[in-house]
Amino acid sequence: MASVTSLSDNVQQHLASALSATLPEAAGADPLLRRSDRADFQANGILALAKKAKANPRELAAQVVSQVVTGDVIEDVEVSGPGFLNITIADKAITGNLAARYADETGRLGVPYAEQPGTTVIDYAQPNVAKEMHVGHLRSAVIGDSVVQLLEFTGENVVRRHHIGDWGTQFGMLIQYLDEHPHELDHKDARVTGEEAMSNLDRLYKAARNKFDSDEEFKTRARRRVVDLQAGDEHTLAMWQRFVDESKIYFFSVFEKLDMEIRDADIVGESGYNDMLAETCRLLEESGVAVRSEGALCVFFDDIKGPDGNPVPLIVQKSDGGYGYAATDLSAIRDRVFNLKANTLLYVVDARQALHFRMVFETARRAGWLNDDVTAVQLAFGTVLGKDGKPFKTREGETVRLVDLLDEAIDRASAVVREKAQDLSEEEIAERGAQVGIGAVKYADLSTSANRDYKFDLDQMVSLNGDTSVYLQYAYARIQSILRKAGEVSPAAHPELALADAERALGLHLDSFAETVREAAAEYAPHKLAAYLYQVASLYTTFYDKCPVLRAETPAQVENRLFLCDVTARTLHRGMALLGIRTPEKL
Repeated sequence: MASVTSLSDNVQQHLASALSATLPEAAGADPLLRRSDRADFQANGILALAKKAKANPRELAAQVVSQVVTGDVIEDVEVSGPGFLNITIADKAITGNLAARYADETGRLGVPYAEQPGTTVIDYAQPNVAKEMHVGHLRSAVIGDSVVQLLEFTGENVVRRHHIGDWGTQFGMLIQYLDEHPHELDHKDARVTGEEAMSNLDRLYKAARNKFDSDEEFKTRARRRVVDLQAGDEHTLAMWQRFVDESKIYFFSVFEKLDMEIRDADIVGESGYNDMLAETCRLLEESGVAVRSEGALCVFFDDIKGPDGNPVPLIVQKSDGGYGYAATDLSAIRDRVFNLKANTLLYVVDARQALHFRMVFETARRAGWLNDDVTAVQLAFGTVLGKDGKPFKTREGETVRLVDLLDEAIDRASAVVREKAQDLSEEEIAERGAQVGIGAVKYADLSTSANRDYKFDLDQMVSLNGDTSVYLQYAYARIQSILRKAGEVSPAAHPELALADAERALGLHLDSFAETVREAAAEYAPHKLAAYLYQVASLYTTFYDKCPVLRAETPAQVENRLFLCDVTARTLHRGMALLGIRTPEKL
């Protein structure tokens, strides 16, 4: 189905025609149209045009009004203040436009595909092998997953990458210990869960660390094992692969609890770029982008200095020949640009790594790997805070395990669902509790601009009141209840009917779904979609309170209000899915 032109775009076209007819030199000028509390829309662009044409703004506005075609879309337009245009949309246009979106059998609700889609590689959800995931891993996973959904929905070719920490000196210690204690990771039950697998790894890591710190001979053997790993020794690599596989069982279990799809093929960790590291360094050194300094291969920047005022370099290769994060990240850029043919590299990474990525991106630009046609962006996110406004920790001061946080959210949400449940079984309550609890955690994150910190307050997150996912889910479930009660009466649009104020407000807001999705995708800004959906639910609540649906005055009005209910439900369902959140039919 072809995309449906939004009412704002339609009005924009009408005003552009009227402007160019009144003032030919204004052809292509922006009327500066926006939603207004004084009318449906207000256009403010005439003031600037009048100033440029040395004309009286109110008189110019009146001339433009005389050229505006009213009827099908614009019902009325009048001059306000110094030269603003207040525009009222025809009721039939509101209902008719929504009906066209409602008829879209693809379920896209009129959202168009991008005219010129590119390829975006998005780097997100980056846990570490042999380490439990904690609250710090939450935002990269949740924000990244939503951005993936938004980009794919608008037609972008998206390549997912999970740059897991699966390389480094600690693996020599772990491999050597497991080699000497081969039964430490044996599982009595072949159906071992992810959390059990990570519990085994955690115990193993602590035992290996303890022996490493207390036994000099073991420390020597462990360091030798690092060399074997980097050299590709077959036995050592097999042992390392076992750690990776055990960790993946755990990763998949956590992401499954987060209701996220993580595919094995998308997991390309630090180890995935080992074969490129030496060549990356050679290319940088031969091109003069990197230089040797005290034995290390470094890239210097005039505008990046340390506290002592001296330049802080990006170290690509250490003086002992070892490679750091910079070499891996630069090799990943080469792979993503030249092998995956990416136009955009998007990194959903903690804001505290901003300096590192600024230096890496600039180095890649100097090397010619990034340019006007290929860009790299860090979608930097803030910190998850406790209620006290400090970084979220346990009472013992330790970082909160992610699975513990998610389990508590599910428990709290299940209590809320049980309290409201009237005809749900215990199995259904558990299922809804998981959907509501995980949705609450995701929405609290996504309703905040990524670069801001936010407070993790489970009591607020699972509240039925305020800007929460539960409020949106409840609005959706309420609509489904109404549609069930309607029985054989089906939703149907009746453009000939006049709309009440609450119907108009809801209809006009629903009409802007496509442009909101487009903007949220283009700006990597899920919080804009979250804010839009909260407004949908709020306007629906007002509509529900003021406009009886099943007891409306005429059969046509019943059908039309059921139609408005159903469009609202479909918008909430699609919008929440783009945030990675479920919308249960019953709550």
